[in-house]
Amino acid sequence: MNETILTGKIISVNGPIVKAVGLKGAGMLDMAEVGPHRLIGEVIRFQNEVAVIQVYEDNTGLMPGDEVTTSGRPLSVLLGPGLISNIYDGIQRPLISLDRISGSFITKGVKASPLDTEKKWEIDVTAVEGDEIKPGTVIGGIRESESVIHRIVVPAGVSGKLEYIVPGGGHTIEEEVYRVRTENGVFSGKLASYWPVRKGRPFSDKKKSVTPLITGQRIIDTFFPVARGGTAAIPGGFGTGKTMTQHALAKWCDAEIIVYIGCGERGNEMTDVLNEFPKLVDPRSGRPLMERTVMIANTSNMPVAAREVSIYTGVTIAEYYRDMGYNVAIMADSTSRWAEALRELSSRLGDMPAEEGFPSYLATRLAEFYERAGFVDTLCGHEGSISIIGAVSPPGGDFSEPVTQHTTRFVRCFWALDKVLADARHYPSISWIESYSEYLDDISEWWNGVGTGWRELRAGALNILLEEERLQQIVKLVGPDALPASERFVLHCAELIKNGFLQQNAFDPKDMYSTPLKQMKLLKLMVKFFREGNELLEAGVELDEIVSIPSLADMTRLKSEIGNDEQELIDEFESKLDSELFELMKKAREGDVT
Repeated sequence: MNETILTGKIISVNGPIVKAVGLKGAGMLDMAEVGPHRLIGEVIRFQNEVAVIQVYEDNTGLMPGDEVTTSGRPLSVLLGPGLISNIYDGIQRPLISLDRISGSFITKGVKASPLDTEKKWEIDVTAVEGDEIKPGTVIGGIRESESVIHRIVVPAGVSGKLEYIVPGGGHTIEEEVYRVRTENGVFSGKLASYWPVRKGRPFSDKKKSVTPLITGQRIIDTFFPVARGGTAAIPGGFGTGKTMTQHALAKWCDAEIIVYIGCGERGNEMTDVLNEFPKLVDPRSGRPLMERTVMIANTSNMPVAAREVSIYTGVTIAEYYRDMGYNVAIMADSTSRWAEALRELSSRLGDMPAEEGFPSYLATRLAEFYERAGFVDTLCGHEGSISIIGAVSPPGGDFSEPVTQHTTRFVRCFWALDKVLADARHYPSISWIESYSEYLDDISEWWNGVGTGWRELRAGALNILLEEERLQQIVKLVGPDALPASERFVLHCAELIKNGFLQQNAFDPKDMYSTPLKQMKLLKLMVKFFREGNELLEAGVELDEIVSIPSLADMTRLKSEIGNDEQELIDEFESKLDSELFELMKKAREGDVT
């Protein structure tokens, strides 16, 4: 890495885009410090001898003639113990530290180390001097929080004999903790190191995931599941519940590390997130959820250029924990605001606009982001994963706009939010008509381990809902009474599934999270009622008799009356339902005999 300091002069300022001369020898994507306040920027283009720099801070007052310096290091994040529970802006400045330095409003050019340089971390050393070291070797661990063990992993490209390792105890991130004799000399290992945000971190092998990311949300897990290490999009117009859905996923999904990226969202909305997350309790450990969460807050009133880089900052941090063998989930809210930042910056650069003014490379940038998800074998011999769930905010809920359309090309799971459902207070307001998942074949075996027949149950319930959608068009014209009994029964069963299964109360302690087994048992009851109800109709039983059985009124309340550890109560309810349906069939047959 080139450490020579290059100095140049500003010749032009156009919003966050600055042009400078005198930086001959600088490279693409090198980090720069701009103006008297040494604002952080990045070289994004060269035009002959002119370097075009994207400034990530408020550059009000910057003028031609001001000094620009670069040391040749790419825009990078500092990775090490202390990331967990921290809150950063888009360029990894710790907001809590900045608040102590400059108050509620960030002072221009203010800087603070992303990680605490004075804190001493207790190291549990597992390697011994003289060991043969290779990339990915775990030489020790640090309890970063009560929920996370931070594994000290030898980086890629380092192999040889371990000459020295600290005897344990407390050490800062700037101290040498181990030393490796390599073919090219000596490598000095510290607890923290920089990594370029636009460069993916190495791994051993990427492979297909056969395990779902369990979220506890029934419409997601059962109907439109995402695999661990997969990608999903949550598109929806204003007020449809994108942020609320991501909050539920962050709290309940079975990822071990959560990286939440608030990218260009409204300041008051992000404030709610920052106030709420520290109070959330991890349902698995009973500890605060922040003990396994990293947050990146880059609101709409912060510099637009930092919004563009914030998702890369988030995914690089996620890759760091993936490389330790953790399953990480990224919540990006929202990629539309990120794309809008990309559009504004490209227009200032004079790029030729494509659809709706977005740059022609929008699809490429989206692909680069989602491609960094995956289920991998890490260099340290563990399995790790990054699941990316990106919210999309199409103007007016129009899914044909470019960001949504391009996103669908690179994700395999699509959870379309419906304004009609949201207005009806049906949450999660995920449309079962427009949503889809391409992970069904990959994770079927896992579900078969929970209970046989998952694919058939899912298909049966979806067929009921799709048929109801078709029948509603007829009902609007002629009313439900014009339909035959079998079709009115479809409408009734569809309402049962929507109210008793798809709708979920985030404030109900028994309904806010549903285990896979509980999900299967509930859906099995409803599909079974539909199938046996049709048999009763064919046997001559009146529709009113079928929908009036005592158990039916209780079926929609099972989700909130029976806990995840009370599965036997669902079995008892199923026996009661069987008994009532049997009595109806028996009555019908006796009538035929008579």
